[in-house]
Amino acid sequence: MALKATIYKAELQLSDLDRQHYGSYSLTLARHPSETDERMMVRLLAFALHASEHLSFCKGISDEDEPDLWEIDLGGNLERWIEVGLPEEKRIRKACGRARQVVVITYSGRTAELWWQQNQAALARLDKLTVLQLPAAQSQALAALAERTMNLTCTLQEGQIWLSSGPRDLQLEPRYLQRQTRGAD
Repeated sequence: MALKATIYKAELQLSDLDRQHYGSYSLTLARHPSETDERMMVRLLAFALHASEHLSFCKGISDEDEPDLWEIDLGGNLERWIEVGLPEEKRIRKACGRARQVVVITYSGRTAELWWQQNQAALARLDKLTVLQLPAAQSQALAALAERTMNLTCTLQEGQIWLSSGPRDLQLEPRYLQRQTRGAD
């Protein structure tokens, strides 16, 4: 018998001071049986970093044709494709052909560094691509906030992320490895 996804609920209060975007989001995350708390929480962080009324979680791990998150505008155009982890270069190229912007958020410390070393030259040619790396200690601290029901407050300003869940507070600072050079408005 196949294992089913575990459902997590998150109430996210977001203040993105850089984009002047403020909102409350009631999110449902389906954690695939092979997914870790760390990866699931990085997906949640990806949502916070790019939050909009059209951004949604996808099947991700369960479906090769969908990213972890995507944003589709009212006209049906794929605006943003977001991958979490260490996707294959071929998958990222394909995503750049489909979406106006592609974002990859890596984590896992040394493994992510090796992935970047192996793929950096090929990915540098993709002008729609942004790659961020979340340090291992920060992604592990983020994973420690995972609960089946979460109430989170997130503030984003100048590359800094402040995330709190009850009495627990985190400060995160992803590092840009590559920034999109075309297609961003």
